[in-house]
Amino acid sequence: MQLDEVLADLWAESTELDMLVGGLAADGWATPTPAEGWTVAHQIAHLAWTDEAALRAVTDPDAFQAVLDHAAADPAGHVDRGAAEGAALPAEELLPYWRETRAELAEALKQVPAGQKVPWFGPPMSPVSMATARLMETWAHGQDVVDGLGVTRQPSTRLRHVAHLAVRARDFSYLLHDRKPPAAPFHVELTGPDGQIWSYGDESAEQRVTGPALDFCLLATQRRHRDDLAVEAVGADAEEWLGIIQAFAGLPGKGRTAGQFG
Repeated sequence: MQLDEVLADLWAESTELDMLVGGLAADGWATPTPAEGWTVAHQIAHLAWTDEAALRAVTDPDAFQAVLDHAAADPAGHVDRGAAEGAALPAEELLPYWRETRAELAEALKQVPAGQKVPWFGPPMSPVSMATARLMETWAHGQDVVDGLGVTRQPSTRLRHVAHLAVRARDFSYLLHDRKPPAAPFHVELTGPDGQIWSYGDESAEQRVTGPALDFCLLATQRRHRDDLAVEAVGADAEEWLGIIQAFAGLPGKGRTAGQFG
């Protein structure tokens, strides 16, 4: 995919979430979400904080190295602290902060020289991969927001970016769990919201994963328990992968409990 195409979808994903939270009253920002201890404000603050970190990685790698060092000293706590600091801001300051950082990041990604990668908390990424990762995070934390507010959103074909990232991150998921990635290829076949089939990997592979793209993305971002999803695996390796899958670069989370969302 071209960077402009991913950035356009990232902008659309962000705008959809922006329209939802932008209409909230002050007490709506304090609504708890499924992430323990995080309100709607925490979710938006985390997106802004991560966009700002990504902007620093693009424009000032040395300054970003300081962020990495700080994160390494307290892997579990630095994300919560960043979200808490932003969530303490009034909504009339937090929302513009998120809008400004995501717009600045999009412009900065366009200026990255061809072939150059951007440092990150996981492996370094191309501008396209960074934009894809920001879309994935925006969608995933947007899911927490809609779940907290008790509203429903319609899945879009922008999910293809989330699914693509999850498939690309297969081996990274194994490494995060101190396991050796399997040598055998996988085939992933998902049904998009528009009925189109999204296919990844060797079609003749014995290790296979199938299901609705929405369910696969909810699993890969740990927003639903696998028991509540129609994602199927064929093969022991594929089965193992679905137990540890994650599309994000941070430490493995607790995920969600079975039946949590009815």
